[in-house]
Amino acid sequence: MATLKASFLLRNLDSDIAGDVIADKEHRGSGAIHVIMGPMFSGKSTSLLRRIKSEISVGRSVAMLKSSKDTRYAKDSVVTHDGIGFPCWALPDLMSFPEKFGKAAYDKLDVIGIDEAQFFGDLYEFCCKVADDDGKTVIVAGLDGDYLRRSFGAVLDIIPIADSVTKLTARCEVCGQKAFFTLRKTCDTRTELIGGADVYMPVCRKHYINNEIVIKASKKVLDSDNGRAESCVETVAAMI
Repeated sequence: MATLKASFLLRNLDSDIAGDVIADKEHRGSGAIHVIMGPMFSGKSTSLLRRIKSEISVGRSVAMLKSSKDTRYAKDSVVTHDGIGFPCWALPDLMSFPEKFGKAAYDKLDVIGIDEAQFFGDLYEFCCKVADDDGKTVIVAGLDGDYLRRSFGAVLDIIPIADSVTKLTARCEVCGQKAFFTLRKTCDTRTELIGGADVYMPVCRKHYINNEIVIKASKKVLDSDNGRAESCVETVAAMI
C-alpha cells in the first residue's frame, strides 16, 4: 500500500521532480545536488517543500535547514509566502549541522533541504561534503541575484557541481508578465535586507530598467562598494 501511495504521489509531481526523486533513490549513496533559484515570490520555497515531501513519500529520511537570519514568518520552520510551513533547523552556518544533529542521526539522513541558501557563506563547502563525501542528496533553494542583479551569496557558485538547476520566474507586479528580477521598494542599499512584500516586488526586465530609483541606486552602489544611503531623500538628492 505504501509503495502504491508513493507511486501515485510521484505521478502527480512535475516529471522533472519525479525523475530526480526516483534517480536519487535508486542511486542511494552516490550523492546529488539540485538547485532551485529565481527572484523573490517565484515559488522557490514552495518548490523546495514539494521536493522534500516527495522524498518523504518514497521513504527517504529528510532534514530541512535555513539561515537563522530569516525570522520573517517562523524561527524554526521554512514558511512560504502563502503560509505553508515545514519544521527546520535554523543555523548561522551549514558546516556545524552534522555535529549539532548528531553523528548517528546524520549518517541515517538521505536528503537535506536548504532554504534561503544565499545567506550561507559555507554553502559550496557544505554541498561538496554532503554530496561528494557523504553521498546524500542536497536540495538548495535561494536567490540567484540581489536587488542590483548581482550574484547573491554562493548560490551561483554551486551550479558547476549541481545535478540539476531550476530557474523559476514570478509575475511582474506592474504588468503581469514573467518577472526575472527583484525590485527593492526602499532606498536602503544593504545587500542583506530581509523582508517580504513590504520591501520587495518581482518585476520584468522592462519595469526593472524603467524604474528611475533602481537605476540611480544601482549606479551609486556599483560605483562605490561603500556607498550607503542614510535616507531616501538624501539618496535621490546625491544622485541627481
